[in-house]
This record gives sequence, structure tokens and C-alpha cells, in this order.
Amino acid sequence: MSEPLRTTMVVKVGTSSITDAEGVIDSALVAKLCGEVAGVRADGHRVVVVTSGAIAAGLPALGMGGGSRPRDSVTLQAVSAVGQGNLIGTYQRELARYDLIAGQVLLAPLDFFVRAQYLHARGTLNRLLELGVVPVVNENDAIADDEIRFGDNDRIAALVAHLVEADLLVLLTDTPGLFTADPRLDAGASLIEEIVEIDHELEHLAGGTGTDRGSGGMASKLAAAKIASWSGVRTVIADARRVGVVADACAGTPGVGTVVRARDGRLGARRLWIAFAVGSSGRVQVDAGARRALGASGVAPARRRGRRRGHVRRGRCGRGDRPDRSGVRQGHGATRVIAAAGPYGDAHHRPAGRHAPRGDPRRRPGRTALTARLPPTRTRPGGGSPP
Repeated sequence: MSEPLRTTMVVKVGTSSITDAEGVIDSALVAKLCGEVAGVRADGHRVVVVTSGAIAAGLPALGMGGGSRPRDSVTLQAVSAVGQGNLIGTYQRELARYDLIAGQVLLAPLDFFVRAQYLHARGTLNRLLELGVVPVVNENDAIADDEIRFGDNDRIAALVAHLVEADLLVLLTDTPGLFTADPRLDAGASLIEEIVEIDHELEHLAGGTGTDRGSGGMASKLAAAKIASWSGVRTVIADARRVGVVADACAGTPGVGTVVRARDGRLGARRLWIAFAVGSSGRVQVDAGARRALGASGVAPARRRGRRRGHVRRGRCGRGDRPDRSGVRQGHGATRVIAAAGPYGDAHHRPAGRHAPRGDPRRRPGRTALTARLPPTRTRPGGGSPP
């Protein structure tokens, strides 16, 4: 008899799924999640937990709960620094009941973009898994740059799934999955059980932020599922309070939630980050040579990268101009162009790809990369109801 297939999975849980009605961390909900993680670990699967909730864990300690919750980002970052210890402490206590060790990993967007940091993060996570530790990942809110921070952990979970070459991403939320309409407003709304590909219609259907306590919502979960799909990772969006939800997602139990199929192949980490992970600022105008290079390989050589217009900060991206000027015609539609700012990223109207003078301290830190935005995707929902 052959050995059962072992899965590497990333399980993400949002703030609203581990807090009570007052927005305080509910130990019983964390205990339920840790018990389910222990269950799939006992079956031989590897699990990374991505959790939100640092701010929720810090507010009571500082007497800022309820209506006195601060709004400014600096205070919230300070609150998260207090809450992060309380949050990981809760996970450590609950996982210890099953003789499991939790290891805290705090990540920022640049950890996925800067090659050296990406390799360090990948090495740490993989070594923790080899040691039998359950990595508990969160965004490093306390020192995050507000302009390039993720703001929700759904995208971080998708990028972590790529980082550890996971087979499955489980996004736990406070609804059973994606519905054909808002079930709070439409009694006839039904669960979409399977999505082949994600298109603009589905993204519109997902709407915005779901609750006041969370920063995500179904829209961010669908965006994360899209990242995971392009990474070759299957995604399940499911209700965190469903009994046995993690095991059911791992086993592919019908009706567990909304399943988003993985695409064949995996995008490289840097292209994935440029394509999905950050917003854009400024524009990039490419010449004919860069356009031909983008059409052939998706990346323009350093000397064929055209010109930036507007302000593109280092670590940010700039979008290409109109399709007839800088888009790349490919397949069924125009592909937008994305540029990631490098050493001259804070300059205006400076030619991209130009070499820095010898001795210039900006010569080595990085360079502007130009890559083709992925073409629009289409959807053929299956399994359940139409979108």
C-alpha cells in the first residue's frame, strides 16, 4: 500500500475569526484553530499559520478597546508592537497542548522583493518546517512603511504559499465562501463551490472590506487566491467556525467552501510580487525595443527600458502607458506593463535602465525591472452555482 500524499499547506485566519464581539482575542477560537492544525499535523502534513490580530491583542493591554480604539497609523503600529507578543503567546500556549512548538515570523513586503531577504525568509520557514515547528506568520506592522505595507494578511499568505512551495492555501473567514450575491441582502444567494479562473466580474462580486474588525474582506481573499493560482497553489476560502474545516480543506471535501483552482506552472517570486503584491505610482513609457523584448520574454533588458514619467518610489511599481504606446499585444488582449523602481526610483523623468556613474552609491543596490503584467483572466465557475 502506498504512503498517503503529504501536503504543505498555509492556513490564514483573520482578526474577525479569532476575536469576540468586542474585538478582543478569543482564546477559545484560537484553541479551535490550533486543535485543527494539530490534527492535520498528526496526519503528516506540514502547516504554516498566517494570522492577523496583533492590534486586537494589544488594545486591551493599553486600555484602548471599544470606542477608544485609535485611528492614526503611528499609534496602531505601537499597539501592534504590544499585541504581537500577546498574540504569539496565545498560539504558543494552545499549540503546546498538542506538544507542538510555534515559531513567530514577522514579514514585510520587501522580504518578498529583495532577493537576499526573500532567500533568508524562505530558508527560515523551510527550516522551521523541517524541525517540526509550526511557523506563525504576521506582517511586521510595527515598522512597516505605510506606503508599501500589505494592510491585510491575505496577500502575505498567498506569497508565503509561494515561498514554501505549498500545495494548498486555506483562507479562513467569517463566511462559508464566495456567494453569487451578498447573502445578508439576497436570500437566494448560493455558494460558488469552484472557480476555474478569476475575472473582473468575480472581483466585482466580492465587494469590499467585510467587517470593522478586519482589514481584508472577500475582495482581498479573492485577490490572494489569484496570486496563489498563478503560483500553482490551490486555494480554499472557508468558514473559520466550521468544525473540521482545516482537515476538510486538506482532504478536498465537497462543500467545504469556495475552491479556486491552481494554474499550471508557477510564476517566479519577483514577477509575482511585481504583478500582484503592490500598488502603482507614476507611469513608464517604453520604446519599440523594450516592447519587443517584453513580448518575447516578459522582461526588458537593462538598456531597453524606456522612460519613467511621474514619481515612482523605490519598492513601488509604475504602470505602462496606453496599450498602443507601451502595452504588449499578447493573446486575446493588451498586456499592461509594470516597472519596479530601483536605484533611481525616487527620481522624476529619469531614463530607466541608465547606468549610475562609477562610485555612485546608488550603483549597486538595485535596478529598475520592467515586466509584463499578466493578461486578464477569465472564469468558468464549476461545481456549484454560476457567479
